[in-house]
Amino acid sequence: MIMEADVDGLIGAGRYERGEGRQTWRNGYRDRSLETRLGTLNLKIPKMRSGSYFPGFLEPRKTVEKALVAVIQEAWINGVSTRKVDELVQAIGMTGLSKSSVSKLCKDIDERVNAFLRRPPRGLPAILPITLTTSESEA
Repeated sequence: MIMEADVDGLIGAGRYERGEGRQTWRNGYRDRSLETRLGTLNLKIPKMRSGSYFPGFLEPRKTVEKALVAVIQEAWINGVSTRKVDELVQAIGMTGLSKSSVSKLCKDIDERVNAFLRRPPRGLPAILPITLTTSESEA
């Protein structure tokens, strides 16, 4: 969807729209594979009849993988299911991310959160537990 909106802006009209501002027409899609530590993601990049389009997030030296991992982990932290995360990745215009890859990423973040929760407190004074006993005196 992001790539579709980007191409709509370049063309000057939406898909199947006619108008005075149209610069060119769509001409299908080309497949592109993106190798990440999550596995291979298959992208469908829109083509134009004249001119060219290449998504900005695939530019060399950009951290596509880090951004994708951050989106997936942020969604997981906010309680989004693995199925919904897959739909989110598809909405970005990517396919090929398996549920096991999402679970693997989420397991990694779960381990980091648990390590954070189990860490010893820093900078806080030690609290000593004190047991108080009371006795009732007979009057």
